[in-house]
Amino acid sequence: MPSPAPDKAPPAPRGLHVMTWGCQMNAYDSGRMVDVLATQGFHEVASPDQAELIILNTCHIRERATEKVFSELGRLHGLKRQRQAAGGRLMIALAGCVAQAEGEIIRARAPYVDIVLGPQTYHRLPAMLRRAEAGERVIETEFPPEDKFDYLPGEAAPRGPGGLTAFLSIQEGCDKFCSFCVVPYTRGAEFSRPAAAVLAEARGLVARGAREITLLGQNVNAWHGAAPDGTSWNLGRLMRALAGIDGLSRIRYTTSHPSDMDDDLIAAHRDLPQVMPYLHLPVQSGSDKVLAEMNRRHTRAAYMRLVARLRAARPDLALSTDIIVGFPGETDRDFADTLDLVREVGFAQSYSFAYSARPGTGAATRADQVPDPVKHERLQALQALLFAQQADFNARCLGRTLDVLIVGPGRRPGQMSGRTPYLQPVHLPGGPDLTGRIVPVTIEDARTNSLGGRLAVRPHTPEQEPVSA
Repeated sequence: MPSPAPDKAPPAPRGLHVMTWGCQMNAYDSGRMVDVLATQGFHEVASPDQAELIILNTCHIRERATEKVFSELGRLHGLKRQRQAAGGRLMIALAGCVAQAEGEIIRARAPYVDIVLGPQTYHRLPAMLRRAEAGERVIETEFPPEDKFDYLPGEAAPRGPGGLTAFLSIQEGCDKFCSFCVVPYTRGAEFSRPAAAVLAEARGLVARGAREITLLGQNVNAWHGAAPDGTSWNLGRLMRALAGIDGLSRIRYTTSHPSDMDDDLIAAHRDLPQVMPYLHLPVQSGSDKVLAEMNRRHTRAAYMRLVARLRAARPDLALSTDIIVGFPGETDRDFADTLDLVREVGFAQSYSFAYSARPGTGAATRADQVPDPVKHERLQALQALLFAQQADFNARCLGRTLDVLIVGPGRRPGQMSGRTPYLQPVHLPGGPDLTGRIVPVTIEDARTNSLGGRLAVRPHTPEQEPVSA
């Protein structure tokens, strides 16, 4: 009698290394690509040298980021040749917004790339991989008719520090068409995930250990998702439902457009203790002329009124922002208006950039481009002001007791690290037993980019005193 056939052996583990540039949405996408490929036997490895497949998940917002991608591709090409010479195999995939915008350019400039895929098609990665392994050069940058979220594995693992924080994508694309921005062309029109799908993913993340979730979207506060009752919810209503999830202690969201901050969302900041008092609200310029030419759809005065309403609703609210200097046609007076707005608002953190022309956008072909030396001089002046504001914001935390989510070991032995409601890193004496807890920490040291403190020795209730300028 013949012996029974052996069970089919599981696929041998295959190394996957993902490099991510750009926004938090890209970080989320990278994690979901890992989830998709785990079903094909891939597991993440720390080094390209250990990988059978390397994915570069790219950002196309600024020219320098694109140049870094092509520089990295050149280095990986050398590694691929070495692997092939030794009889092995290395596959390279280029994903994200550079892939979406420059797929055909990549085909000509880097023919050794095996797969080029846009940010809306990564749910198809297993099929793309099979085609590439058969020798086909795969390019998929068309917007697919299906919703990728319907085809992704059901479980997304928390991937933030210590597995205690997580990103959750709820909205993609943008309909605003700012004249400096490629997002509408690389991510497509605005799309909101249904509320039930968002809530299910959030519950899963919390069940696997997440205590803080950041809701993501290119224009996240434009989210209007189908609700379980057949109506449409806005972001404020969604956050009220999320706040009801047992174990979810902190909710954040990014990135917001000032024009989509409605009354219900402002009320959520007032009413929900789970919503952190820290909001990223890009202004881009303090000049009405430049804002109009950027097609930002808000004025300086409208932005300032919104800031006042937010701070009235949540007095301890801190703001961060994005600012572009050197936009085509920006004058010294326009730049002075930006500096004045920054002084008036007072930002806890900021992201500032010299304008970079992106092909296909409205501002790219304007004849009145600002010379590079002028752009960089203005950027240095702006950043000096913004860094001073950040240092001042941190200094005004000295002596305060803040609730800190402990996420893992600190920089030195005997230290732990965490994050405040304002996303500031904090280092404090303590042991691993603190991990995952939200503890009161008295701040004793303040630097530009981090805080130091120790566990409070007295009972603590969250303070509501304002620390924003």
